[in-house]
Amino acid sequence: MARKTPPNGNEHPTSTRRIGLSLGADLCWPACYEQILAELDPVIRWNGEDVRIACERVTIEPFNLRQPCSYDMVLDRLTHWYATSREWIKKAILMDDLYVLNNPWSVQSMEKHTSYAAMMRLGMPIPETWMVPPKAYAPHEDLRPTLRRYAKLFDLRRVGTEIGYPLFMKPYDGGGWRGVSLCRNEQELLSRYEESGTQQMHLQAAVDGWDRFVRCIGLGAQTHMVRYDPDAALHDRYTMDRDFLTPEDARILRDTTLTINAFFGWDFNSCEALHSGGTWTPIDFANPCPDSQVTSLHYHFPWIVLANLRWSIFCTVTRRPMRRTLDWEPYLAVAAEQDMPWPERLRAYGTLAEKHFDVEAFEAFCAEHLSDLDEIAWSFFGSDRARDAIRLKVSALFPAHEVERFTELFFQRVQQWRADNPPNKA
Repeated sequence: MARKTPPNGNEHPTSTRRIGLSLGADLCWPACYEQILAELDPVIRWNGEDVRIACERVTIEPFNLRQPCSYDMVLDRLTHWYATSREWIKKAILMDDLYVLNNPWSVQSMEKHTSYAAMMRLGMPIPETWMVPPKAYAPHEDLRPTLRRYAKLFDLRRVGTEIGYPLFMKPYDGGGWRGVSLCRNEQELLSRYEESGTQQMHLQAAVDGWDRFVRCIGLGAQTHMVRYDPDAALHDRYTMDRDFLTPEDARILRDTTLTINAFFGWDFNSCEALHSGGTWTPIDFANPCPDSQVTSLHYHFPWIVLANLRWSIFCTVTRRPMRRTLDWEPYLAVAAEQDMPWPERLRAYGTLAEKHFDVEAFEAFCAEHLSDLDEIAWSFFGSDRARDAIRLKVSALFPAHEVERFTELFFQRVQQWRADNPPNKA
């Protein structure tokens, strides 16, 4: 349990460590995170001192590369698209030992294409995937002679036939369903390719006959499984279904997600997988800035807030070192064991990932120092303060005449989470 500082005297030195929130359009989860942290107000005795936690939002401004960083940890939501914040974070990791969610070099360079290739190398059942040259090109001085000399004419029809229909055409670097097309036949493939412009595209076989679509969210040592309905309205895609996985299925998805995250140095990522014919097929798993908004997650929103709190406090108090570089060799060594059955191989990857995320130490830390957190969060999410945080995000996305309706809808789904997760089980 987090120990409060005695009112009169304290024989242990006290330090304050600071968490920065580097935010974009996020409104709801930071408001909840900040208020719950303030109410928890932990003072954690660690290595002979009492550690307090402070939190503030990171501002964007000019910086001297030698300017010391005032944060011990940053929860980052900008690295994947905003260069100024990314470069400040990279400087702070290199010069000030800042811990960041996620590794910014990995986020910058490891797009979906790389993640597909890497997980194929590890033996995961990734659907058949091809990359095709773009249909059009932006002007470039050396492009014409390069294409004239080296670009080989290709038959898109043949590629489609080899992959098989239906197939998906999607940008190799992803981005919130941007440019994703279902091609059910040759004509649709040709038409979608004509419309794709300068985008570099993958063609990927669809998974036939799937019966479950699950999004597994990984945040540090924690995972959370959500049954996903891609055909529903945006606010209903994360279903409220429970008990839809066997323990074996849950272990497969957890090991898959933690393996991907540890491999690429991502603390926070989500893995989408389809279940078909007894096999879980990962289809989209380079998402190192997962949706964290109550307008999408609703019932699952409190889990995201709590997971962020637990992992950030653990990393900050224990001074978890930032892994600046990636070490793929232990995973590739397992992949080289050709006679190892796939279930054993995946478990071996999962064991490596659990070691990377210090799962045992994290769970022991939470049990000893954050035992108050569940009850504080449970009470908070039933309060008007939580409703106000929900309304803040709803007001930013929905027309004025729908704000109250959807605020109440999402608030009631959070209340269902409270009913299903009383403090001793949350």
